[in-house]
Amino acid sequence: MLKQIENSPHGKKVFEILKQQEDVRRAENLTKKVEFQKELAAIELEKTRVDYDERKKLEQQRAQVKSQMSRYEDELARKRMQADHEAQRVRNQELVKMQEESAIRQEQMRRAIEEQIQEERRKTDRAKAIVEKEIEQEKILAEANARIKLKKQTEDVERRLLIEGAKAEKEKWVQLINTTFEHIGGGLQTILTDQNKLVVAVGGVTALAAGIYTTREGARVVWGYVDRILGQPSLIRESSRGKYPWSGVFSRAMSTMTSKLNKGSNLGNNGNGFGDVILNPSLQKRVKQLANATANTKLHQAPFRNMLFYGPPGTGKTMAARELARKSGLDYALMTGGDVAPLGSQAVTKIHQLFDWAKKSNRGLLLFIDEADAFLCERNKTYMSEAQRSALNALLFRTGDQSKDIVLALATNRPGDLDSAVADRIDEVLEFPLPGEDERSKLLKLYLDKYIMKAGEKHEKSWLRFFRGQPQKIEVKGVTDDLIREAAAKTEGFSGREIAKLMASVQAAVYGSKECVLTPDLFREVVDYKVAEHQQRRRLAGYEQKNA
Repeated sequence: MLKQIENSPHGKKVFEILKQQEDVRRAENLTKKVEFQKELAAIELEKTRVDYDERKKLEQQRAQVKSQMSRYEDELARKRMQADHEAQRVRNQELVKMQEESAIRQEQMRRAIEEQIQEERRKTDRAKAIVEKEIEQEKILAEANARIKLKKQTEDVERRLLIEGAKAEKEKWVQLINTTFEHIGGGLQTILTDQNKLVVAVGGVTALAAGIYTTREGARVVWGYVDRILGQPSLIRESSRGKYPWSGVFSRAMSTMTSKLNKGSNLGNNGNGFGDVILNPSLQKRVKQLANATANTKLHQAPFRNMLFYGPPGTGKTMAARELARKSGLDYALMTGGDVAPLGSQAVTKIHQLFDWAKKSNRGLLLFIDEADAFLCERNKTYMSEAQRSALNALLFRTGDQSKDIVLALATNRPGDLDSAVADRIDEVLEFPLPGEDERSKLLKLYLDKYIMKAGEKHEKSWLRFFRGQPQKIEVKGVTDDLIREAAAKTEGFSGREIAKLMASVQAAVYGSKECVLTPDLFREVVDYKVAEHQQRRRLAGYEQKNA
């Protein structure tokens, strides 16, 4: 082919064409090489980017792992610190316990030493008493011997005198007895021999006995009827009214006159105008408003409003009701819900008698039912007897309409247990919380004045006071307002009744001491003891509720 091409006239063109084709292939190869180099560069760039991303992810993972390690180390350090704190707390508790045990041992040792000293003193006193007794016996024996000698000298004379006196006394009594029996025998013989006198004597004795028995039983029946019609119902435990309409008229008149005279400046003992009742300021204001509203309601002959007092025990519900009745000018009567259940089938009759008696008050009456949930609980309770259900229905019947004669005040620690119909009768609801620190401070001062300051000023009004010794006056040293405020801060959670009991315990501790002096140390000791007792009682109550 090459020879043919060389011999051909177009051979040169052919070679040029072939050369051109070769150049084109070279150019294409060069282009492909450039493209391949570009692809290699792109691959290298992609590889670099991927490496960068991998290194970035690795760094992020390292940082995350490092952060997790830091958090884990912090958590371990925190747990270690908590464990150290817990161990330190346990050590502190053990140290406190050891200190308490050491103090108890020291106190026991002190008491043992003191008892030993007292025993030695008692032994010494007994030995001294024995010696004194022996000396006294010897002295008595000597005196007795002297008296015996003297008596022996006068014995014969005294014996003769006694014998003569005895004979004369015997003859006198024998003569008197004989004369008496002669008169009695003669009278009996006359009555027995005369039939008419015998009948008259027997009839007179029989009539006298029958008259005495009839008079006694008739008086008992009449008095029972009078007591049932005019007397105070048996459900009432306490009332400002007398047991009978004529009883207490003078005292009520005097109290009314005194209240009118002191109307302009009617302040209580504690300066709050509400007697010895110390309440939260907002609650006290609300009770005063209710007292004024009740007084104005009675004045305008408008229907009274029923009230519900609820809160923990000992927070002053009964005292507030009593003072509310006194401030509003109403009579006051207290009953307890727990007294209704034992009456059984008589409960309905007693409740109607109670409301009939309450309507007879000319001034209006505040009927306070303490522990109202005892028989006014929900009627769907399975343990509620038929008698209790009937008693509840009777009370609901008597309180169905607004009354112009009776204010119904209920007190309970569990308002949720009351029947819905009873709750519907309530117009005013007041919560009596536990006293705050200011109220506790006022209560402490009040009962300090009552149980400590005035403890020796109460004198018995009966004639027995002439035969009884006067109570010992208590001396108070160092009991300041700061100490009272300190005790008020410690007694958080105490009710008013518990504070009164605390001050009664302080009084007992003072009377139990030798000097009858109230000191700050003794006051703090009793307060700390009662606070610990209160906390233990709360723990026991929580434990019982948890088990229940």
